[in-house]
Amino acid sequence: MIFDLHVHTNFSDGIFAPEEAVYLAFNKGLNGMAITDHDTIFGIEPAIQASKSLNDFIIIPGIEFGCVHKDEEVHILGYFIDYKSSEIINITNKLRESRLKRGVHIINKLNNMGINISLDQINQTLSNNDYIGRPHIARALIENGYVNNIQEAFNIYLDRGKPAYVERYRLSINDTINLIHRSNGLAVLAHPGILKQKGIIAYCINMGIDGLEAIHPKHNKENVLYMLNLAQKHNLFTTGGSDFHGDKTNGESPLGKYYINLNDISTMKGRV
Repeated sequence: MIFDLHVHTNFSDGIFAPEEAVYLAFNKGLNGMAITDHDTIFGIEPAIQASKSLNDFIIIPGIEFGCVHKDEEVHILGYFIDYKSSEIINITNKLRESRLKRGVHIINKLNNMGINISLDQINQTLSNNDYIGRPHIARALIENGYVNNIQEAFNIYLDRGKPAYVERYRLSINDTINLIHRSNGLAVLAHPGILKQKGIIAYCINMGIDGLEAIHPKHNKENVLYMLNLAQKHNLFTTGGSDFHGDKTNGESPLGKYYINLNDISTMKGRV
C-alpha cells in the first residue's frame, strides 16, 4: 500500500493532467496517490476515472489549502474530503476567483517593473482551467529569461515581502481545519519542517489537526524524526509525499521517491 499523498496536477500549478499523473505514478510502482491541488477539487474526478483502467490503483480525494498565520504561509492538506459537497465547491470557487485577480495584479506589478510577461502567455502555455498560481508566473519568468528557476523567481519577486507579491483571500487555519472536518475529511499540516515559526505547529495541533506530513522533499532527517516524535506525543498520524508538480530536480522526478505505506496509518487505511 505505497502511496504518494501530495500530488498536484494542471488543475492547479502542476504540469501534468490528472490522467498523466495517474499513469506516471502507476508506472513508478505506487499503489495509489492523493490528488491535492491548491484550493481546487477539479482534478480529482478525472484522476479517479483514469485509475479505473489500472489494476487496483487508488485515488484519495484531497486538497491543499493555503493559509497565513503570523505573517507566514501555512498549508493544510485535506484527505478523503467530500469533493462534491456544495460548501467545498462554493469555497473553492471563491478561492479560485481570488487567485485569478491576484495573478493579474502580480503581472501588472511585474510589468510596471519593466518585466515583459503577459496573462495571455500564461493562459496559453502554462495554465489550465482559469487557475493562476505563482508557479505559473514563475515559469513565465523562466521562459522569458528573467530568472533561472522557480525558487529564484520566488526569492526575487514572488514570495511574501518581495516586490511583486500580492495578498489574496484565504481561510484561517481554524476555518480550514473545520471545513475539512465538515466535509468528512482528515486535516494534515503540510511540510511543517519548512515553517520558520515552529510555534505554528503547536497552534495547528491545538486547532485540531489530525496529522503531520513527515516525509517531504524539503525535510531533512532531523525534520522527519521530529515530526514522528511530535505526532506520537500528540496522538497524530504522519503522512508523506513528493509534493509533485511535474518539475524535475537534478534531472529526476520526485514522484515515486517520497511516499508512505498506508498500512501504517490505520485511520487512513480504513477509508480506502
